[in-house]
Amino acid sequence: MYIGSYRLSNNLIVAPMAGVTDRPFRTLCKYFGAGHAVSEMMTADKTLRMSKKSLYRANFDGELAPISAQIAGSDPEQLAEAARYQVANGAQIVDINMGCPAKKVCNKLAGSALLQDEDLVARILDTVVAAVDVPVTLKTRLGFLNGQENILRVAKRAEEAGIAALALHGRTREDMYLNHARYELIKQVKQLIGIPVIANGDIDSPEKAKYVLDYTGADAIMIGRAAQGRPWIFREIGHYLKTGEHLATPDIAEVKAVLLGHLSELYQFYGEYSGCRIARKHIAWYTKGLRSSNEFRQNMYKVESTADQAKVVEAYFDQLLDLGQRMSDVQVEQVNLLEIK
Repeated sequence: MYIGSYRLSNNLIVAPMAGVTDRPFRTLCKYFGAGHAVSEMMTADKTLRMSKKSLYRANFDGELAPISAQIAGSDPEQLAEAARYQVANGAQIVDINMGCPAKKVCNKLAGSALLQDEDLVARILDTVVAAVDVPVTLKTRLGFLNGQENILRVAKRAEEAGIAALALHGRTREDMYLNHARYELIKQVKQLIGIPVIANGDIDSPEKAKYVLDYTGADAIMIGRAAQGRPWIFREIGHYLKTGEHLATPDIAEVKAVLLGHLSELYQFYGEYSGCRIARKHIAWYTKGLRSSNEFRQNMYKVESTADQAKVVEAYFDQLLDLGQRMSDVQVEQVNLLEIK
């Protein structure tokens, strides 16, 4: 699949998620087989551009190309300026956010709230595409309200504006993340326009990935929440799409190694104070469903240093490995995430 002149290694893409898809997470997902990743959304408000949080989000040092920076806002000129800024900062693709359903974003008439004003949507698309010499992509939803889905008009207008690819979440803003993603309109969008269409929403298994690709005819799929604490989902899906076979679930030793490596990257990226606190949600995702994990997490949340946090994580997984050794004595060949619950 191509986005502009950039050829992706495959059609598996990491969704932009605020507070999640930082550089360490994007790098890890690419290591496990994602062909592309989009950054967390960054505000077009230049007064906030130099905030500590914004600088972290705009850090692309050493990241595998192509680098995609997502911008969010409601003023066409501000968004154009933000696009130019991110390109100067190293972005090779600029992504416009018209899909975020969060109240704090929609209350500023940004994100999915933009879908209420198609004229403004058109002005934003035209202005941002004209502002930069790199591909511009769009991430959006089916519409703002159920029963008022306008994605067919928005998608056609996006193609006319020169948008290089369209990522479409199969829900309206009203849906938030409730109900099931609807793929019928994604299928209709793919039939309507000629630019690449990326399907997003509720893709959480190899079988679901194949179903969505087959049903919608989409060029690629975008995975968000299902990759939280499970970055190897891209490896699993990639293998299944190529062979029709399932890879073995990662065993506890591999999960331990991946998590500790992820923590190390987070600590280096954010530093002592923020690194420890940002890591907590990732640790919770990795350990969800494991034996005695709730008790472990409650204790882990109390740890205040990165060194101690890494130690308690390592100790917890060592306990699981010890359990696995005892289980092997009763002819259980492998302890994996599905068996330790």
